[in-house]
Amino acid sequence: MSSSRKSSAPVSVKKRLAWVIPTVLVALVVVVLLARWMSATSGGQDFLKQFPGQSELPSWAPVGLPAWLGWQHFLNFFFMVLIIRSGWQVRTVTRPAAHWIRNNKGLIKTKGSPTKISLDLWFHLTMDALWMLNGVIFAIVIFCTGQWVRIVPTSWDVIPNALSAALQYASLNWPTEDGWVNYNALQLLAYFVTVFIAAPLAFITGVRMSGAWPKNATKLNKIYPVELARAIHFPVMLYFVLFIIVHVTLVLATGALRNLNHMYGGSDVVNWWGFIIFAISLVVTAGAAVLSRPLFLRPIASLMGKVSK
Repeated sequence: MSSSRKSSAPVSVKKRLAWVIPTVLVALVVVVLLARWMSATSGGQDFLKQFPGQSELPSWAPVGLPAWLGWQHFLNFFFMVLIIRSGWQVRTVTRPAAHWIRNNKGLIKTKGSPTKISLDLWFHLTMDALWMLNGVIFAIVIFCTGQWVRIVPTSWDVIPNALSAALQYASLNWPTEDGWVNYNALQLLAYFVTVFIAAPLAFITGVRMSGAWPKNATKLNKIYPVELARAIHFPVMLYFVLFIIVHVTLVLATGALRNLNHMYGGSDVVNWWGFIIFAISLVVTAGAAVLSRPLFLRPIASLMGKVSK
């Protein structure tokens, strides 16, 4: 009886998964047809005319993307890929290949025995720290240079313009873009949510789940239970995965050479320079992901603590 249940379980899972792709494809077709119908109505056309898809920037808004934003973009992508990879390993690996214990000799000292964590978790937390440092530097510089106005809503018409841009994307009549000057409203909101909401949520939930969180803070732990952090942290990771997929797809589908020059070449011309830098960044990131294994992580982790099996 038990063996039949075990054998039937994978079959039922496969049957359920077999419906996923057709269901998603049918849903996409329905969305496209509905969006095209709405865009063709007089009300839809009036809406698109009144709200073309992007809000006007203030007259003092900077034009163009400086070179330091290209470096920030690369580092953000680099750390994010490694964070997602190591986070997935922490979630799925049941028997870690190695563990790490802090040497307790740094500026921050803990009472009692230091907490032992898996090497995967140590790498995840280390990448988190570097990612957040990069994010703090990014936030400081964009507010000092005025670049913040490109990813922070400054008027309420960003909402209907974002709906307009979404309708244009869904109808496959994609909005005209000029990211060198101004993002469309949907892009603006996506970048705002990613930088100022999703990233801080990932950090504060990750810290709550890490060994750096004070275990004896009874009142604080009651106000902010670890179960709440876990319930938020994984969906936030899924959001970043979805954001990366959609972001890369749109970058490549809406003028790859020009967009990559904006992001990596610091230029509005159309040539292969930005693509070359992007390709190199992919090789570097993929290489780091391949090398982020216990064999290569042990020597680095041992500089900050003790590594054991």
